[in-house]
Amino acid sequence: MRILLVEDDPSLGVGLKDALSHEGFVINLVTSGSEALAAIRAEAPDILVLDLGLPDMDGLEVLTKIKQQTANIPVMVLTARSDLNDKINGLDKGADDYLAKPFEIKELAARLRVFERRLATATSSTIIIGNVKLDTASHSVTVNDELIDFSRREFMLLKSLMENAGKVLTRDALETRLYSWGEEVASNAIEVHIHHLRKKLPDHLIKTVRGIGYTVTKPGTTPRA
Repeated sequence: MRILLVEDDPSLGVGLKDALSHEGFVINLVTSGSEALAAIRAEAPDILVLDLGLPDMDGLEVLTKIKQQTANIPVMVLTARSDLNDKINGLDKGADDYLAKPFEIKELAARLRVFERRLATATSSTIIIGNVKLDTASHSVTVNDELIDFSRREFMLLKSLMENAGKVLTRDALETRLYSWGEEVASNAIEVHIHHLRKKLPDHLIKTVRGIGYTVTKPGTTPRA
């Protein structure tokens, strides 16, 4: 899940980026409203996390412009403004949720997972396919009820495939789910991660669709591109 984080405080921004990355999100960090608008024009994220206290324009102005560009992006507002009228104003301008500073990273991550489930139309944090169970809240995977250890990117890759079970995901599509904007990616990175996943998972869970990408097939279904 790709998140655009707009936060002008460098230390807080980097801290949030690192913490949310460890929670399994792919983060692009920008520090101003103009950078946020440019980033969304270039490539719309799945979720926007927006601080209101920005150096070049008010965050609510940024929110209004973003909603005019791409009204369907879920927006989580982060702000030190705790007044009720500020909260109501933000929600009225299109914010989907509002978290006042200071806050706990675990609460922010939990709220972002709610957005993520809505986008995936999932009703639970648990995805089960055959004898493989993946829990997005606890970042755990069990096979035949045995807990299996995965690296962060292996977990993110398996999560993307299981969330989209029945669909074929291209290598490029998988890269966008695993790596931040501008991050250097080895040409065979996805293939290496798939190789490691297959060593830990049941045979034939992850299928290669030659010339297209990879898929996890639900029992009784045919993969679709």
